[in-house]
Amino acid sequence: MEQDRQTADRGCCPATDGLAALPLLRHETAAPSLFTPEAVVRAVRAGRAPKATTVPRVCVLDFDGDLTDHLVATGRAQPCPAWACFHTVLYRVVVEAVEYGLIPRTIGGPYAVFVAEQLAVSGTAVILGLASAGSVSPELPIPSVVVATAALRDEGTSFHYLPPSPDVSAPSTAPPILAEEIASAGLPVRLGLVWSTDAPYRETAAAVDLARRAGALAVEMQAAPLFAFAQARGVAVALAAHVTNRVGGSAETFEKGPADADWRLFTALCRAGGRLAELRQ
Repeated sequence: MEQDRQTADRGCCPATDGLAALPLLRHETAAPSLFTPEAVVRAVRAGRAPKATTVPRVCVLDFDGDLTDHLVATGRAQPCPAWACFHTVLYRVVVEAVEYGLIPRTIGGPYAVFVAEQLAVSGTAVILGLASAGSVSPELPIPSVVVATAALRDEGTSFHYLPPSPDVSAPSTAPPILAEEIASAGLPVRLGLVWSTDAPYRETAAAVDLARRAGALAVEMQAAPLFAFAQARGVAVALAAHVTNRVGGSAETFEKGPADADWRLFTALCRAGGRLAELRQ
């Protein structure tokens, strides 16, 4: 017992417990949930009685929120009254005569998937993530964009949707289309593996080295949980990681590129989302 207490004090699991005892690895991923997004959407609609219930078929999750703030301030983003959610505002943005959805600051796997679940049951067919990321690969230029083809599962949410495994793949049709549209927007883009973490302030040298040796190009927080949700629910999901810094660098090293880079990236995501939505009709 004393040895176990000392081990716990060091932040480790007691060896006698074994990994199999961890609740995170014991979820019945095929079992139905007692708490559902359908119930939440019904509750919101019952309380607000919206005149419309149709949300955009393509929605972008703007994890940082800076782009959304700019579009709201300049009058290009308007709230969507049909969105039934207690926690977020969905904005409507018109790109090339087509209306798209935009939700800011759903940062982290649990929040991103919580909102994605409600989008899916509300009628959104394609969900796209726009993340900020740090470079793990020393060859990756700053700034650049990584379209995630798969993600290392160094987080918790994905294990509630899929059985344990080291990584999870994106829906296969989405990354090539997304990368093509981003390249057409004149932004440097790579396809590849990302590292999804729940703890950005615990990116230790050992953790970074492990991710690098696994082939990860960049680190972010949402890809693995969103991809697991996509596989479990059959929803079209893709994620673009805007790489603006190197892991271990200082705040002064953050670099987004041209002033219009966020808007160009957003419009590229919208075009890709439109193409993916057409494939699902």
